[in-house]
Amino acid sequence: MSYTTTTQNRERRLSQLVNQWTEGTNKFETPIAGLTLHRWDSPTPPTSYILDASLCMIAQGKKQVILGEETYTYDAHHFLFTAIDLPIISQIIEATPDQPYLGVILKLDPYLLAQLMLEAHISFQTNDNDRKGVAIGEVTTEINNAFIRLLDLLASPDDIPILSPLILKEILYRLMMSPQGHRLKRIAATGTAGHRIVKAIDWLKNNFAKPFQVEELATKMGMSASSFHQHFKDITSMSPLQYQKRIRLTEARRLLITTNSDISTASIQVGYESLSQFSREYKRFFGTPPSEDLKSF
Repeated sequence: MSYTTTTQNRERRLSQLVNQWTEGTNKFETPIAGLTLHRWDSPTPPTSYILDASLCMIAQGKKQVILGEETYTYDAHHFLFTAIDLPIISQIIEATPDQPYLGVILKLDPYLLAQLMLEAHISFQTNDNDRKGVAIGEVTTEINNAFIRLLDLLASPDDIPILSPLILKEILYRLMMSPQGHRLKRIAATGTAGHRIVKAIDWLKNNFAKPFQVEELATKMGMSASSFHQHFKDITSMSPLQYQKRIRLTEARRLLITTNSDISTASIQVGYESLSQFSREYKRFFGTPPSEDLKSF
């Protein structure tokens, strides 16, 4: 059997597993911590949300992710990972009823990654040319096989508590040792600027409705304002204030669509004092005013 045939068989097996567990649903929250499976039978419109630090695999189809001014496109031969939580715009661009989009998302825990670096004695060397916290990488045989074994556990729930942590650790190790792994090491290594940015993002996510001064947050993270601003933008492709604004707008949209909040209430809840400013920034980010966006749903 040729290498190409073997690779195709592995890809087919992964798509069979995702297809099996997502039949009749767009999203399946598996009993394996942090692992979700996704299915779409047609391309989707651009959708804004906060993507947790994650490793994103595609078993079938193609997807596009926009972060700031940059676009990342990946498929069954490539993975996307974000080392930090990011406000993104995503769109499935290849999916049909006969060949649905089949995706796998595994949340990454920076603190678990840090623990793995210590256990495996993985060293970290600064690479100032490549700081971004998001990247596309090539799916290797080892990563693909590990995901197949992980999804195989869904058929034997009693094995999940014992075996899934071992496979998850292997996946994180394979990812960290990949050509893109230095990005994860930058975030996970305790004491690095990347690790401090992770802590800052945690703070922003929990306090996005509150006004803040970049200088004060930088001091809280043990960094100078200029260094904090530069590292934050290098990793997230946006400034701290832009990051806060996108979290606010994404949360406001969620409130408008999934709750009974009116536009004024939603804008206040996410931290806006001016309704007109909220409407302007909402339209600039989502392409339509909140009133029209609400009507479309």
